Amino acid sequence: MALSNGLVERVMNGPSSISLPQSATAADEAVTAGLGISFEKIEKHFGPLVALRNISLDVAPGEFVALLGHNGAGKTTLLRIAALLMSPTNGRVRFNGLRSSESPKAAIGMVGHSTLLYDELTAEENLSLFAKLYGTERARERVAQSLAACGLASRAGSIVHNFSRGMRQRLAIARALLHGPRLLLFDEPAAGLDRQGAAWFAETLARLRATGATVLMSTHARNESLELATRAVSLSAGRVEHDSGLGGDPRPVLAALRAEA
Repeated sequence: MALSNGLVERVMNGPSSISLPQSATAADEAVTAGLGISFEKIEKHFGPLVALRNISLDVAPGEFVALLGHNGAGKTTLLRIAALLMSPTNGRVRFNGLRSSESPKAAIGMVGHSTLLYDELTAEENLSLFAKLYGTERARERVAQSLAACGLASRAGSIVHNFSRGMRQRLAIARALLHGPRLLLFDEPAAGLDRQGAAWFAETLARLRATGATVLMSTHARNESLELATRAVSLSAGRVEHDSGLGGDPRPVLAALRAEA
């Protein structure tokens, strides 16, 4: 991604290096209560193509929802609408549990198909920039903790352009968690992760669930992290095909989709 000179200057005007704490704690541990989200009769049209068809879904605070379905089922479109990056053609999204004066966007963290990282900045500078944009408290400490947690502390001063795909994906996940969001939207986040990154991400998901964050994650049916899911929703042709429901057992839905894979 290209970065304007003004934003570069604001990043560069901050401290040039960060002292890593002896014991780094991931930023996601700051979550104390998840944010619920409701999709109310959501439809999305792209010209003659109908991507979503009358989707109604209530996700309670603290749920871990596995969003499943074949390519083209509508998962990415639904997540982008949830992140307020795209407006539905019909219907609306409602957030449940927003705090007074809290912006929905400030409570959301998303990892999509694009990492949203700036190639010409270092790993540290990327996270520092996003910390400033979100007004993150104790930004230097949180950036240091995030880099240590995702295994990139030794590459904090390296330009992202030189990173492997797996390193970029780890940094993108760290970026999404940096400001302590209460609603996490993941669109196939494990794609491209190496073994170390996949292990860290699985641990991160477990912490997010334990700390009460709401997670809505699009993934394939054989992802091992799905064992953490409290609910499974599968889409087909833009419609909800199966939903294990709040408090239900997601295993039958997961087993059915695994059998199809």
